Amino acid sequence: MSKRSVYVTQPYLPPLAEFLPYLEEIWSNKTLTNGGPMHQRLEAALCEHLGVEHIALFNNGTIALLTALQTMRITGEVITTPYSFVATAHSLLWNGIRPVFVDIDPQTLNIDPGKVEAAITPQTTAIMPVHCYGNPCAVEDLQGIADNYNLKIIYDAAHAFGVRDTGGSILRHGDLSVLSFHATKVFNTFEGGAIVCPDANTKKRVDQLKNFGFVDEVTVVAPGINGKMSEINAAFGLLQLQHMSRIVARRKEIDTYYREMLGGVKGVCLLGNGGADSANYSYFPILVGAQYSLSRDQLYEKLKCQGIYARRYFYPLISDFPMYRGMQSAQRGNLPVASAISDSVLCLPIYPALGDEDLQRIVRVIQEG
Repeated sequence: MSKRSVYVTQPYLPPLAEFLPYLEEIWSNKTLTNGGPMHQRLEAALCEHLGVEHIALFNNGTIALLTALQTMRITGEVITTPYSFVATAHSLLWNGIRPVFVDIDPQTLNIDPGKVEAAITPQTTAIMPVHCYGNPCAVEDLQGIADNYNLKIIYDAAHAFGVRDTGGSILRHGDLSVLSFHATKVFNTFEGGAIVCPDANTKKRVDQLKNFGFVDEVTVVAPGINGKMSEINAAFGLLQLQHMSRIVARRKEIDTYYREMLGGVKGVCLLGNGGADSANYSYFPILVGAQYSLSRDQLYEKLKCQGIYARRYFYPLISDFPMYRGMQSAQRGNLPVASAISDSVLCLPIYPALGDEDLQRIVRVIQEG
């Protein structure tokens, strides 16, 4: 039986021969960045693929988060989730904004709208929820709260590429939605990101801010940043889009197999979309409970010894890191659900190149306990 290493995710890499024509075109037109032809083509292609009207590309999702906050002129306090990647809260600190952490819903693992409303103060200016693992937040409830208290909503949609609800793209909700195109994501450009904008004027401001605040060759109107995506990254994104149906189909097959084989394992709780049509199958999290024969960390180590590199994602909580844990909202007593989930979650490998033999090996280790 093969013992080759498998990881939580690996980027889909099309044959190199498919990428070479894109590189030849870039070399020929000698435009490497600054909104060149590949950049413009990818923005248009993503709008069509995702079902949105305006999208601005970035060199990575973190810079996109920073810029989204600046675009909406967010200050003061922002209510967010501790159950996310650190970039969510870091983007707030980088903008001089105080994060306020609230607990998550135990079923969706997304921010709990009831906790959001209870945390609002006169200093609150926005909410930054996360569509965790690509599962949509309670968008209607959150929008109702935002409308009642005159707050902005910026969604960290890093996991939510291609996810839809009954009304269309999940990315249409809130004031802005921010995507990540990191190599670990369902859709990637090696490194990259994007902001989904509601209108052309907002996109114009975003495009200025990601280019140092330039309006024209001699005019700078804001302290922007260099967030531009290169032509090579954009070209890789164009190539990736051609394979998206195959990528998501294989992820769905893996998701289905895990559910069939692990659904009856005592002490293992399955999360995620459960095969919903709108899912992108970006992650496959399980919760390792007290009835399982091993602790979460013991299972994590056992898998690692077999060359299976699962991930405790998200562990620790953002609120447990040194730069946050002194905040009142970061105390674990205020975050019982997020703390319990963080201590029991394990994300299993799920990516298109994961073969059936390795998939069976992963399941066997978990079933054996």
